[in-house]
Amino acid sequence: MCVCQTMEVGKYGKNATQSGDRGVLLEPFIHQVGGHSSMMRYDDHTVCKPLITREQRFYESLPPEMKEFTPEYKGVVSVCFEGDSDGYINLVAYPYVENEALEQDDLPERDQPRRKHSRRSLHRSSSGTEHKEEKPGLASDSTESIQETKSPRVDLHIHSDVPFQMLDGNSGLSSEKISYNPWSLRCHKQQLSRMRSESKERKLYKFLLLENVVHHFKLPCVLDLKMGTRQHGDDASEEKAARQMKKCEQSTSATLGVRVCGMQVYQLDTGHYLCRNKYYGRGLSIEGFRNALYQYLHNGIELRKDLFEPVLAKLRSLKAVLERQASYRFYSSSLLIIYDGKDSRAGTVVERRPEARLKRVDGSVPESLQDGGSSEPGSSAQPKVDVRMIDFAHSTFKGFRDDPTVHDGPDMGYVFGLESLINIMEQMREENQ
Repeated sequence: MCVCQTMEVGKYGKNATQSGDRGVLLEPFIHQVGGHSSMMRYDDHTVCKPLITREQRFYESLPPEMKEFTPEYKGVVSVCFEGDSDGYINLVAYPYVENEALEQDDLPERDQPRRKHSRRSLHRSSSGTEHKEEKPGLASDSTESIQETKSPRVDLHIHSDVPFQMLDGNSGLSSEKISYNPWSLRCHKQQLSRMRSESKERKLYKFLLLENVVHHFKLPCVLDLKMGTRQHGDDASEEKAARQMKKCEQSTSATLGVRVCGMQVYQLDTGHYLCRNKYYGRGLSIEGFRNALYQYLHNGIELRKDLFEPVLAKLRSLKAVLERQASYRFYSSSLLIIYDGKDSRAGTVVERRPEARLKRVDGSVPESLQDGGSSEPGSSAQPKVDVRMIDFAHSTFKGFRDDPTVHDGPDMGYVFGLESLINIMEQMREENQ
């Protein structure tokens, strides 16, 4: 066991690690819809992820005007995995101590997060029943049993009151409703397997602490978009660069400068989230991308037309900021668009629609609709939305970490993606006035 295992595991909260003898038990972040590194919930306002030095330094050197569009950087913690007497594994965060923790950049390339994949299946951590999602490109399962890669504490805490349903490749619903976005569980299980295999002596790992950008939202609807026409960093091997270029060429990254990496959208008529993952996004045509964006803005009853203006305003503002950032490149960065599935607009929808159309087959009305929303019908308050850039492990700019390659002007691949997104949303707004 790691040296920190003799310490008492403390409760959650921003004060949990202020004393050196207490740790914070980490949980999978149930609203992670994309990416390959596991996002962990640290407390209500904070998430953490495995530290990559380039990304940490990038957060520390962000221009002030970009901070509105990125998560707040909150520092570093040391994380280790701890097994209990029943063979379960927990991830626990402790105050960072210099020179004790292992970060992603310290690992040999073969131990970096895996990007070569084979078929695998997902298992529900809460029951042991399988939730299969067989797609090309999923990382292979560890030889460990499901008992070895789950935590009883995780089972108690990560479940949402709102169920999630994964949309399969044929646009049909999976039969199983689960209490977390399936992508978050996939990333969590892979993170545990990597740490277990890489850390024979239970070493500490460095994790970044970042703002939880969905904590303001009661029912966060999240769209994760991979931005830009190029995804590989300047330091990528020829093999990796070729793989990334092929993915771009075969997806809307080449034609639009943006592709869907994942989404979850709350459905008012059924009371659950619908989810999509990155494999769905890679196969979309331009029209398919438009349809995916439409689905993200649809609450199961109607298109959320009230979202167009606030989202467009954020995107235009971000575009203006990035056009002023000469030499910056955000390779493989993603953009999150977030809105609340339950706000004043949701209340007006319920009031307008006949109750019979909102009932389930058994005649019951979804819990989410029983109170008719929290605002008065007809409220004209603008809905709360957010737009944030994330994932900077391959970003660069002039003078950053002595990078040998210096780029001129703004990142036009990223700007092109924003322009495409803005144009599609403007067209959609006009078509649905």
